[in-house]
Parts: sequence; C-alpha cells; structure tokens
Amino acid sequence: MIMKEFQYTIKDACGIHARPAGLLVKTVKGFASTATLEKDGKSCDMRKLMALMGMGVKQGETVTIKVEGDDEEAATEAIQKFLSENV
Repeated sequence: MIMKEFQYTIKDACGIHARPAGLLVKTVKGFASTATLEKDGKSCDMRKLMALMGMGVKQGETVTIKVEGDDEEAATEAIQKFLSENV
C-alpha cells in the first residue's frame, strides 16, 4: 500500500492552537484513513486533539503529514486545503 506524505510550514502566528487543532481533528475524522503528524522525531495521531496540541507546533515550523488508507487521496487533499486556509 502506498502512503501519501507531504510537508507543511505553519504560517499562523499562534501555531496549531486549540481552535485550528479541533477543526483539524474534525476534518481527519471524516475519513477512513489514518493521518499522522510528525515533528522533531515525534509523531501523533491526528484524530486525537490533546496529542495534536501536545506536539506544540509553532509558527515557522515544518511538519510532515502521513496519510494511509482507502481514501488517503481525498483525505490528503482535505488536510492540505485545511492547513493552507487555517494555519
């Protein structure tokens, strides 16, 4: 199985804080695929709000997003769109 992967540099001055993190979790939960956010050698399940916020992603940092599953193409597009519009 091929996994989708992309990198994104956070532009929001507050990084991934509570509001965008909550909306991002909601976006990811709409898909069957699993999505993982990686930063500085750590990773978290993007379906878990506290884990996502616990990553402490700040403005200017680059994260790697990995998406794997039956609808990974659509999930990847939705996550990329969300990030570019919100963080």
